[in-house]
Amino acid sequence: MGAAFGLLLVLSPILLGARGYLILISVAGLVIVGGGVIAVAFMSFAAGEVRLALRAIVEMSKQTPAKADDLSRDAANIVNWSGQIRAKGMRRFESDIAAAGIEDPVVKYGLNMVLSEYGPDDVRAMINTVADACYEREIRPAEILEAMTSHAPAFGMVGTLIGMVAMLSNLTENISGIGASLAVAFLSTLYGVLSARMIYMPAATRLRQDVDGRRSRHHFLAEGMAMLAGKKPPMYIQDRLNGFLRPEVQDYFGVHARSAPPPVRLRVVNA
Repeated sequence: MGAAFGLLLVLSPILLGARGYLILISVAGLVIVGGGVIAVAFMSFAAGEVRLALRAIVEMSKQTPAKADDLSRDAANIVNWSGQIRAKGMRRFESDIAAAGIEDPVVKYGLNMVLSEYGPDDVRAMINTVADACYEREIRPAEILEAMTSHAPAFGMVGTLIGMVAMLSNLTENISGIGASLAVAFLSTLYGVLSARMIYMPAATRLRQDVDGRRSRHHFLAEGMAMLAGKKPPMYIQDRLNGFLRPEVQDYFGVHARSAPPPVRLRVVNA
């Protein structure tokens, strides 16, 4: 919807003109700009990463925004696991986790480190290493899209120059068609600028936001798993993880005891 509204605003003066949208169509310009940008991407980066970048453009229109309570759900799980470890012991907790069938690879890796009884610092360092490695892999398609953003206007100018050379080479005494031919030549520049600013750049920004969000979540899990490895009490873990959450989703009373009345916290006021 945003892309359609933006195009409508940009192109409405032309669309409302006498000749309408037909003056905006140039197959040669589309081939030069689109083909040139994709060719340079495959020349500069690995083919698999370029395909991921192009897939991100398609998924941009159907991707739903991340839910605001994802981290609060992770915090609730970690607090619950802490209560299970303290109540049942590590061996019983291991069997419960195996039966739960957790699919998230980072969560599964962190729980394996906790069950292996590594120290808190070791668990934190291991998960942070996973987070950084995942980020380096996942950010590459966003970097490719950013490179395509810079290439698109350049190929638009190339298409314009090619069109002008072709027009001048066929120039005769009859100059009545110069205006129309020149308009078609400049369409390549239009395609380059619009594709850069309304396709490649938004896709790169959206993908970078998603990757940054996953890295933040992985660091959040690293802190939570480190406290599990240190056998911290659930209330301490909840209060520590609240620092990562937005104020409106913070829980100061522990998700493991929602049914119980919340404890009263007294504030000492100096006389």
